[in-house]
Amino acid sequence: MKDVGGSTARSDLAGGAGWLVFGLAILAESLRMDRFKSMGATLYTMPGFVPGMIGCALMLLGAVLMLRGWRRRRAQAGANTDDTESLFNSRMLLTLVLTLVYAVALIGRAPFWLGTAAFVATFTWAFAPPDQDRNRRMASACIAGVLASAVITLVFEHIFLVRLP
Repeated sequence: MKDVGGSTARSDLAGGAGWLVFGLAILAESLRMDRFKSMGATLYTMPGFVPGMIGCALMLLGAVLMLRGWRRRRAQAGANTDDTESLFNSRMLLTLVLTLVYAVALIGRAPFWLGTAAFVATFTWAFAPPDQDRNRRMASACIAGVLASAVITLVFEHIFLVRLP
């Protein structure tokens, strides 16, 4: 990864703008949801509250990413950088493929806990530092997968009372 300017700055600006717009869309739709005031719902129990908070968080993080890209672009001025790396590189493609496999092939076809553990473990293994020892890489990926799956399953089923597929 480059320290200053170049395609990293461009991708940070574009990615940050995308996340900011996506967060804004989520916030706008959460505000359109019925608030169920007639049923005595409060601010914290209305259906759009959590999505609205997630939308705000995405907007904030998108703005931070854009600021980082803008600072890198500004630091790039006068520096000669190589802009050969594209916005959609192999890591982006691998992320897209893994996410689609999880959403299309695993969710609803395999037990949720198993599909989530496999997805998180594969994702963690694929994006671990390449110079990391192979055994350590595999062990940390498996631990991350099992822990993430257990926490997600327990939180959603026992705290939010959501039946998972």
